[in-house]
Amino acid sequence: MARVLFDDVVYTDYGILDLMWAADGYWDGDYDRFFAGQDNGLVGAADPKGIYLCLARMSGGSRVTIRLHDAEPPVDTEGWEDVVEVSTVIPQGAAPTWQTFAGDTSGPLELEPGPYRVRVSARGRDEANPARTGAVEDGAVVDFYLVDFWPAHWTLDAVIQTVSEDAATWHAQVGGRTCGQPPGQADAEEAAS
Repeated sequence: MARVLFDDVVYTDYGILDLMWAADGYWDGDYDRFFAGQDNGLVGAADPKGIYLCLARMSGGSRVTIRLHDAEPPVDTEGWEDVVEVSTVIPQGAAPTWQTFAGDTSGPLELEPGPYRVRVSARGRDEANPARTGAVEDGAVVDFYLVDFWPAHWTLDAVIQTVSEDAATWHAQVGGRTCGQPPGQADAEEAAS
């Protein structure tokens, strides 16, 4: 059963959306910090302080839904174009939140400490990218993101499906970094304690 933690239009700058467990877990422009050892280029989870989500819309509103599940939900590759999974650990004492580059925030997200698998599903990335489509009409929401959390031990990130040209570009340019290794399960769980 899914519990919706957040469901609203998020107004971003530079397509930056952070899910943070620590005050300094926000995107700082360091791809190596967030994508070390990962194959995907959309969801950076190599930093133990939070997760960076690369939204397609450079500036404006994107629909974001964040849900918590008791167990792994089925993958929906028909309703979503791009799907990736990462692992993270929320440490003891953390107060998870989301934040945009502009400093907008959700307030606390009700996520308990512990290891999680996170699936991010997206549609409308090509429509939201002005380099591909030209300017998006003000107020129009054309890209949608579903962020699913469920308890799970750490495992490597996975690109489940890539349909949009935008996601393929990010995977090619940012994914596959050999600048370091992501934390293993033991490292991630140690960071949580």
